[in-house]
Amino acid sequence: QVQLVESGGGLVQAGGSLRLSCAASGRTFSTYNMGWFRQAPGKEREFVSAIYWNSDNPYYADSVKGRFAISRDNAKNSVFLQMNSLKPEDTAVYYCAAGSSWNLRISSAYNYWGQGTQVTVSS
Repeated sequence: QVQLVESGGGLVQAGGSLRLSCAASGRTFSTYNMGWFRQAPGKEREFVSAIYWNSDNPYYADSVKGRFAISRDNAKNSVFLQMNSLKPEDTAVYYCAAGSSWNLRISSAYNYWGQGTQVTVSS
């Protein structure tokens, strides 16, 4: 069982930066692949970024590639999402998720989800 708690969201102007953190409980964090998803009002949850348990081959949605960076610290049971050059269209609730499946871009690959943190980007 893994419990996930996101933090770091907030209100930022377009062009600004935020760093999201996701703290995980449990001793098996290092064995899970981790992902970030987001959901804007009236829209479906969408993939943002993901990283394998060993930090190999991070994945990014095309909409955030070059602006966002995912990382993890297995010693601290944490995963991070550095978000730069934020745009109003990045406004959403951001969720971190943990799973064991290889297909990191789909939400069904994840078994555990956090409650989400709100990111609002003003124009």
